[in-house]
Amino acid sequence: MTKNNKKKRIGIDARFYGPENKGLGRYTQEVVDGIIAMDQNNEYVIFLREDNFDKFKTNNPRVKKVKANVRWYTFKEQLVFPFLIWQEKLDFIHFLHFNVPLFTPIKFIVTIHDLILTKHPTKRASTLSPLMYKIKNLIYQIIIYVAAKRARYIIAVSEYTRKDIIKKFKVSTEKVIKIYEGVASSLQVRQKDDKEVILGYNIHRSYLLYVGNAYPHKNLEQLIKVFSKIKAEMPDLQLVLVGKKDYFYERLKKSLENKFFDDIIFAGFVSDEDLISFYREAEAYVFPSLFEGFGLPPLEAMTHGCVVASSNKTCLPEVLGKAAKYFDPENESEMAQIVIDLLKNKEEKNKLIQLGHTQVKKYNWEKCNKKIVRLYDLL
Repeated sequence: MTKNNKKKRIGIDARFYGPENKGLGRYTQEVVDGIIAMDQNNEYVIFLREDNFDKFKTNNPRVKKVKANVRWYTFKEQLVFPFLIWQEKLDFIHFLHFNVPLFTPIKFIVTIHDLILTKHPTKRASTLSPLMYKIKNLIYQIIIYVAAKRARYIIAVSEYTRKDIIKKFKVSTEKVIKIYEGVASSLQVRQKDDKEVILGYNIHRSYLLYVGNAYPHKNLEQLIKVFSKIKAEMPDLQLVLVGKKDYFYERLKKSLENKFFDDIIFAGFVSDEDLISFYREAEAYVFPSLFEGFGLPPLEAMTHGCVVASSNKTCLPEVLGKAAKYFDPENESEMAQIVIDLLKNKEEKNKLIQLGHTQVKKYNWEKCNKKIVRLYDLL
């Protein structure tokens, strides 16, 4: 691989830009903002949707914003987006998610965060009818396969995901580059009183915290079952679920049938500033996921001194290291006992919090973006 220092015109698909779009939105925002601030050589064309076009702000004369009001996972994305890309006369484009149009007219890099839809497809992760889900899943399989084969480089966000991609798509090991994510810089500043923030969300007792979406692989139904066991020993505890209200959170809420009415708080979308208080005031952050490509929220929890109890599945032991207490997320009794023991053992809790502060130093967006820019230099 040889470095190419020639000035380039680079596209970035930033249609997920912004924290409202969950983990992908966070990744997109940090990568886009960081790269255009860091790279003083190349020109950039940033593709955005109408709802986040004004949220991305820049005065950089080397950066052009293009409105690509094309929703992801649609036929319009496949047919219209390639034309928008072609119009900009780019040297190459970086897709920050697997949804690469099949007819992309130029060379590209793609970030693949995980292979959950390939390895663990489930109708429960979709609002579509069974037939439409099968059709959509088949299209997904084709798109990600073609993206992996055609990409000049694939960025994987963990070693676990890197090995998954190489094994699944039979691509060369040199083509798949591991570049860890970082912890959001926007979560570093705290200006509000933590207890006042928490009270504003009707949280009035000690609580366990989860931050993220409610897709089936996140295993929140199991977390609620485990919470009922924990409450048998700790009756004053609450469970706080932070995530943008959508079909999956509404379905989870309905499944409770008025049980735990005052004990489970559905906080909805929480701003970065308020989220700091949620982490700082929590008794523990519990991450019961069955499948992750990286796992950013538990690292954010560690940043703010919140002890983490995590699933032992997929990449999580790799990313969280010795700074978390692990459980089998499919074993209710084990999950409950691990969390109870952690809450009761102040010495172990404090030790893990200190290890967490060390662990998060391994991941920062500046390091991530420097590696991505170096990859750009190779094209």
